[in-house]
Amino acid sequence: MKIALMDSGIGLLAAAAAVRRLRPDAELVVSSDPGSMPWGPRTPEDVTARALAVARAAAALRPDALIVACNTASVHALPALRAALEPALPVIGTVPAIKPAAAGGGPVAIWATPATTGSPYQRGLITEFAGAVDVTEVPCPGLADAIEHGDEAGIERAVAAAAALTPPGVRAVVLGCTHYELVADRIRAAVQQPGRPPLVLHGSAGAVAAQALRRIGAEAAPTAEPSGTLTVLLAGRPGTLPEPALAYAEGRTLQAAAPAR
Repeated sequence: MKIALMDSGIGLLAAAAAVRRLRPDAELVVSSDPGSMPWGPRTPEDVTARALAVARAAAALRPDALIVACNTASVHALPALRAALEPALPVIGTVPAIKPAAAGGGPVAIWATPATTGSPYQRGLITEFAGAVDVTEVPCPGLADAIEHGDEAGIERAVAAAAALTPPGVRAVVLGCTHYELVADRIRAAVQQPGRPPLVLHGSAGAVAAQALRRIGAEAAPTAEPSGTLTVLLAGRPGTLPEPALAYAEGRTLQAAAPAR
């Protein structure tokens, strides 16, 4: 079994680690183009072109499924990716976990990039899934970029700024960018209010990993032999995980796998 994941940068680590937990025996291909990061401020046409290039590089290695582990690419490029690659290669997009967050009751905050915050796409998901639940959209300028580069000071500033915009009574935070899942503990610590029930964070990594297995008719087997390999593509060329990736537990988990030959 071979599962590919694509993103602009290291935001795909959370979903890749989730696949590794579900199927330690799966071969993983992670394809990104960190030199073009961030994709959020780019035009939809530019995002689509870059996403297609990154996806085609992964598809050339003949995976069984491709996870688009990027909210921006899922918003702008998913139809083009599916048109280009399906049905030969199932393509699984990433959707912010607004529905399960709202199901737990409100109020809810959605942390996302400035480009996604207030967008018709995100507003449509809120209208469709949140119902009468109180939802606050929180822009997080600079957070994904700081995470991508392992900029600890930048992460701290961006998390603090977003936490200051988050209403104190929220019960759940939706992590609307795959990069944010890499610093989930820091987000929880910044938003959690003393004396309040434990804050619930809703990411997408586990759901897209499980959906990828369903799409190819595979079952989760977390006790399988940990024989899965890792192939890293950077702008279409073989490489290694960028050094900042190893600052996160998910990156270290993947690095422990021997690279594919």
